[in-house]
Amino acid sequence: MTNVLEQDLVAFLDTLPALVFSGQPDGRIDYVNQSTLEFFGVNAGALEESKWVDFIHPDDREPHVNRWRASMESGKPAISEARYRNANGEYRWLFMHTKPLCDADGSIIRWIGSAVDVTELRALKEQLQNENVALRDEISRTAMFEEIVGSSESLRRVLTLVAKVASSDSTVLITGETGTGKELVARAVHKRSPRASRPFVSVNCGAIPQSLIGSELFGHEKGAFTGALQRHLGRFELADGGTIFLDEVGELPPETQIALLRVLQERTIERVGGTKPIPVNVRVIAATNRDLNQAIEDGSFRSDLYYRISVFPIHVPPLRERGEDIPLLIEYLTQRYAAKAGKKITKVSRRTIDLLTSYSWPGNVRELQNVIQRAVILSEGTLSIDEAWLEKRATRRNERATGLGRPSADQERDLIESALSASRGRIAGPDGAAARLRIPRSTLESKIRALRIDKYRFKSE
Repeated sequence: MTNVLEQDLVAFLDTLPALVFSGQPDGRIDYVNQSTLEFFGVNAGALEESKWVDFIHPDDREPHVNRWRASMESGKPAISEARYRNANGEYRWLFMHTKPLCDADGSIIRWIGSAVDVTELRALKEQLQNENVALRDEISRTAMFEEIVGSSESLRRVLTLVAKVASSDSTVLITGETGTGKELVARAVHKRSPRASRPFVSVNCGAIPQSLIGSELFGHEKGAFTGALQRHLGRFELADGGTIFLDEVGELPPETQIALLRVLQERTIERVGGTKPIPVNVRVIAATNRDLNQAIEDGSFRSDLYYRISVFPIHVPPLRERGEDIPLLIEYLTQRYAAKAGKKITKVSRRTIDLLTSYSWPGNVRELQNVIQRAVILSEGTLSIDEAWLEKRATRRNERATGLGRPSADQERDLIESALSASRGRIAGPDGAAARLRIPRSTLESKIRALRIDKYRFKSE
C-alpha cells in the first residue's frame, strides 16, 4: 500500500508546473519532478549526479548558496531568487523555497524544495515601475502648465532656445530662480525631442538625503547595504531611452558628482554594490538656482562636471522681468482655480491687476499661483486682492532683504557693490555678499545681472 501511495505521489508531482526537488544534507540532489527535468533539459540521473550550483548564474551563485547553507545550519526554511541556466542555455529567474527535514532527534536528514519561473513577472514589474514613474511625471506636468503662459520677449527667447536644442541629444543646463518654471522648460525640451514617447524622469537632488542619492540615481544591488533587501533600479535605468531631469544639480555631494561625470562620459552606470557597468541611453537635463561658477570657486562643485552639463545653457527669467505676462497669468490662474473651487469669477478688478503687476514676485510664478488661489477662495464674482495682505508680504520680504526690496536702481547698485567689496567678490558662504545683504544667493545673482554689475572686479580688491 505504501508503494502505491508513493507512486501516486510521484505521479502527482510530475503533473505540477512548478519545479520540485529534494536532496541530501551535503547538497546532492536525490529527486526531481518532470518539470525540473524539462527546465534543465537533462535526465534524472544526470541531474542527480551533477552539482546544481553549476546551473546558477555566476553573479547570483554565492548569495544564493549562502542562503541555502544558512537554512541547513539553522533548520529554518529559505526563500530566494536567482538566475538558473535552462535547457536552451538561457538564464531564467527562479523564485525558490527550500526547507530542511529533521528526524526525531532534530538532526537534518534531507531537504525539499520547489521553484517557479518568475522571469516574465520581474520584467512586468519593472515595466510597471517605469510606467508609474512616467504617469506621475505626466500628472505633475499638467499641474505646472500655467508657468508657460505668456508672450513676453524674454519668454519667447527661452522657447526659441528650446526649439533649437530639442532635436539634439545635447546636455542642457537650465538656470533661474526658484519658481520660474525650470522643470517645465525641461519637459518642453523632452516633448519636442525624438525621445518624447519615452519616459521623462524628474529627480530633485536637493530633496534626497546625501547618503541615499547614489542609490536613487544609479540603483543598488540586493545586499549592497543594510536594508537593501532586493535589487533596486535607479532613476537612470528608469529613464532609459528617454530624459532624466536633475533639478538642484548643484546640491549633489562630491562622490555623486564624480559618478554623474562618469555617466556623461561613458554612458554607463554602476549600481551601488555592483561591479559591472550597465549601458544607459539617457539624455540629461540639469537645473539649478545656484551660481555654479561661484560653487566651483568655493570648491563645492566640480568644474569638469559643470562643462559637461552646460553644453547648452538656458536661463529662465524671473517673473518681475516679464511683467507683461502677469495679466495673462492672472486670467489663466483665476479661471483654473475658480473651476477647481466650483466658483464663477467673471472678471478681475483693475486695481488687482495693477497691484499684482507692480509686485516684484520673489517667489515667481509659484508665488503668484498661491496668491491667486487664496484670492479665488475669498472672492465672489470679481477677483480682488487684499492690498494689506500683499503689502504685508512685501514688507516681510523687504525686512529680510535689509532695504533691497524696492529701492532705486542706483541705491541697489550702491548696496550690492558695497557688499561685494566687503566680501572681496564672494557671493555665497557665511561671509559672502548674499549673507551680508540677508537675501538668497539666487536673488543677489539676478540683481547683479539686471544691474550689470561686474562682480569679478571686486575679487582683486
